[in-house]
Amino acid sequence: MERALLVTIKLKSERDNWRMQDLAVELEALAVTSGAQIVQSISYHGERPTANFFIGRGKAEEIAILCAEEDIDTVIFSRDLSGTQQRNLEEIIDKKTLDRTQLILDIFARHAKSPEGKMQVELAQLQYLLPRLVGKGVILSRLGGGIGTRGPGEQKLEVDRRRIRKRIEKLENDLKRLTVHRSLLRKKRKEKGIPAVALVGYTNAGKSSLLNAFTRANQVVSDALFTTLDSLSKALVLPNGEHIVISDTVGFLNNLPHHLIEAFKATLEEVVEADLLIHVLDAQHPRIYEHNQAVVSVLEELQIADKPRITALNKIDLLDDQTWLETIKRDFAPSVAISAKESQNLNLLLAEIEKRFIRNLACLHIQIPLTRMDLVDLFYREGRVREIQYLDQGIQVKVDLPKVLSQKILQDRQVEQL
Repeated sequence: MERALLVTIKLKSERDNWRMQDLAVELEALAVTSGAQIVQSISYHGERPTANFFIGRGKAEEIAILCAEEDIDTVIFSRDLSGTQQRNLEEIIDKKTLDRTQLILDIFARHAKSPEGKMQVELAQLQYLLPRLVGKGVILSRLGGGIGTRGPGEQKLEVDRRRIRKRIEKLENDLKRLTVHRSLLRKKRKEKGIPAVALVGYTNAGKSSLLNAFTRANQVVSDALFTTLDSLSKALVLPNGEHIVISDTVGFLNNLPHHLIEAFKATLEEVVEADLLIHVLDAQHPRIYEHNQAVVSVLEELQIADKPRITALNKIDLLDDQTWLETIKRDFAPSVAISAKESQNLNLLLAEIEKRFIRNLACLHIQIPLTRMDLVDLFYREGRVREIQYLDQGIQVKVDLPKVLSQKILQDRQVEQL
């Protein structure tokens, strides 16, 4: 286990509601999730980042002394560093340094299980690495200047750059093929008139617990960040008999780097294409409003901030103050207060989801030939059969079906509307 020193950075020029303490707590949670042993944490509160070290030479030298005294293996920064800043810091500190994106990517790499998830993580890693290689190449080309300075080192960087670009291109093409496959599956779902619901939320808000409570999905649940990386979709039947598909996706984070959102667009398509979003918020978290804004920011980047959504205020079993609960219910309306872990008020959330899709259903009263048991199968599988009678002249059925499907049924020449 690597012994780590955490460096939490907050700049005075930043205008947000995140306190230094909150940033430090989140950095520690990320570091623990990645498997680090936290030896010590320090903070840096500066005016603006410096070009060479981000935190300034004096602070870097202070960190170097601390690392030597505490036998530190790795220094983890709460902000993203440029290639030049990271290289300069490592020269002074003489220890491995990681920035926030590298830490997140390490967690992603640990949790990616599916081929698609692994490809997306590798793509994000390579996209992160490529500009840093370019930076090294520029520095090497300028050392000393003139003859003899553009030797094997620069050539190797050019080879590395070509290999990385080629690998990025292959990964992007492979992910595009998977996207096409997902599109075909979505097309089939839409042809059946089955609505799609996506769970979104800050990492560790309880999305996987909610999916498990609804569908017995056996999704891995842990009190750690980014436990779910690969999206998972499950069928769910609402109380009125309507069939929907509900999907769990990767959790969001404050200031989630843009290129990570880009790399994970294949997974996030489940969110983009959903008919309804369930925004799961941790009701007992002291930074609930900041978590909400972080999620909204990602939805805005995906250009779906105006998509219909219901807020599920989760973990109310951990709340003692009911006044606080009433306050946040008003602030995040329309919302439903639930506990996914304790299966509390899930019926209220299902009823709220049902309201959003009630117009999608049509009641058919039809007669079909006795030979059309394939349609009877379909009615039970895709809708809710209210009444069925087997008569000499045929089968009479009253059934609630998605409108798209009911229109197709009525076009069948063997179906007679009553």
